[in-house]
Amino acid sequence: MRRTKKISSQNYMDFIPLKNPEIEFEVDENKIVTVFIEWKGFYHKIAQKFFKRPKVSEIKMDTYGSFIWLAINDKKTVHQLSKELQNQFPKMEKPVARLIKFLEIMKDNHLIEIREV
Repeated sequence: MRRTKKISSQNYMDFIPLKNPEIEFEVDENKIVTVFIEWKGFYHKIAQKFFKRPKVSEIKMDTYGSFIWLAINDKKTVHQLSKELQNQFPKMEKPVARLIKFLEIMKDNHLIEIREV
């Protein structure tokens, strides 16, 4: 059984988030991002047919998530993103912890990958 290595928060700042190229998104006039996730595969087809599940889900991000999503350019490290987030939202509580949690959620949902520098 292969184990996946959990990324520690100590070195997490040196990693680079990469957007999944298969994920489509749009940005509205207020710079709010909506990502579109297409549900593929056998079980999703059954759910779509029998339980009327949508083929594509639209997930609208909040202001912070939209800012982070738009700041990810496949070159910036988590540390660079955290500095941009702190500059853009100076009154945000625990910006680094929130950024890391947001990136972990996006990674778990296959919206991004995390690459070592």
